[in-house]
Amino acid sequence: MPERKTEGTQDLNQLRKVRREKLAALMEAGENPYEIVTYDQTEHTKEIKDNYEAFEGKSVSVAGRMMSKRVMGKASFANLQDRDGNIQIYVSRDDLGDDNYKKFKKLDVGDILGVKGIVFTTKMGEKSIHAKEVTLLSKSLQILPEKFHGLTDTDIRYRQRYVDLIMNPEVKDVFIKRSKIISAIRRYLDDRDFMEVETPMLVENAGGASARPFTTHFNALDEDKKLRISLELYLKRLIVGGLERVYEIGRVFRNEGLDIKHNPEFTLMELYQAYTDYNGMMDLTEDMYRTVAQEVLGTTTIVYKGVEMDLGKPFTRMTMTEAVKKYSGVDFDEVKTVEEARALADEREIHYEDRHEIGDILNLFFDEYVEDKLIQPTFITGHPIEISPLTKKDPEHPGKVLRFEMFMNGWEMCNAYSELNDPIDQRERFKMQEAQLAKGDEEAQTTDEDFLNALEVGMPPTGGIGYGIDRWCMLFTGAEAIRDVLLFPTMKSIKE
Repeated sequence: MPERKTEGTQDLNQLRKVRREKLAALMEAGENPYEIVTYDQTEHTKEIKDNYEAFEGKSVSVAGRMMSKRVMGKASFANLQDRDGNIQIYVSRDDLGDDNYKKFKKLDVGDILGVKGIVFTTKMGEKSIHAKEVTLLSKSLQILPEKFHGLTDTDIRYRQRYVDLIMNPEVKDVFIKRSKIISAIRRYLDDRDFMEVETPMLVENAGGASARPFTTHFNALDEDKKLRISLELYLKRLIVGGLERVYEIGRVFRNEGLDIKHNPEFTLMELYQAYTDYNGMMDLTEDMYRTVAQEVLGTTTIVYKGVEMDLGKPFTRMTMTEAVKKYSGVDFDEVKTVEEARALADEREIHYEDRHEIGDILNLFFDEYVEDKLIQPTFITGHPIEISPLTKKDPEHPGKVLRFEMFMNGWEMCNAYSELNDPIDQRERFKMQEAQLAKGDEEAQTTDEDFLNALEVGMPPTGGIGYGIDRWCMLFTGAEAIRDVLLFPTMKSIKE
């Protein structure tokens, strides 16, 4: 807990000492609160308040954390907070009896209580519970932050999310909404005959994306393993196996930096559908975003930091070359050699590496000039083959592939392909990746022989897509950073 002075000269250590002494006294009296294993919680506070007329005068049983207490002689008031909200509790000596009322007065803010009583309204108009019985269910030995100041230190909030959830109701609301978003996504896909599956996290070959993996050692087999960076290659194996429509929502791990949009472990959803292509994935994506927004938010208009994004309108569609030309003035359809591309990059002071080809430099221009301009939902197509090792070639546009990325708020939200199912072409692409790896590209992929074997068995024409669930949740909840939608984000260790 954050150190702070409170109650005159008493510091936190003294307050903690007092709480431990109270616990010791309870133990000595044979009243160990930690031995209680269950409590008959029949209602939640929000349910009572929202349906007050039905509950007025009725007996209820609630449980939660005491957030405040006012002792006023023979009667006291407390505020009890549970999962859904909070409610005032009226406690009197006449109802509890002398001994139990004395015990109540010794309780601390933060203690977890069970309360049985009658629902009523005070003279001040406060919907409350007139307690007939109060049970200490768990003793809090720590000191909650002052309610007036709250818990605002972001480092402490992320490290002690359990305190953050107690003190900041809006934080709890974000994670409740996140759960609803994921549930809505599952319903959408389940209703369309997709099958949810689980694939390995600990893998020999971390393929399916351009990212640096985490490596670990498996002692039992004396082998190095990697944490997956993608879900793709195993899900495609299931398409080969005839499952036709599969999806997975799960954690992936990329050994990269931390910023407002990146965390080394994050939630990815990938889905694959046999007998369709990237156009089918585009239609599905547009409809799914619109449907989930309507279900969870009650609207298809997203407002993020004051900027409106309309999911109700048809999403914009343009090629990467068109987008670069629109925002930079450079037409890469006119660029015929890598020397011309490098000269343009030099002119615009865009850094490239010796291994980069025309398509790589086109992508660098896109990153520099376009991505942050794509605020409204936009599909970008026509990616160069150099940056798309797992995608089918576009037969009408040499050097391009059948792929799209969707952008909103200047962020990449998903990435989709007409999946490459030619095992001979795929082997050549892996060779190109291996060559890039040899030239120093630590994010290049390596050859996966078992995946190639699966393709040789035969994979039908397939559309596939990957969604960043955390960014999706950021947009739909208004969260400013990815850490705000991760219950326990990655943090630098505190050195003693």
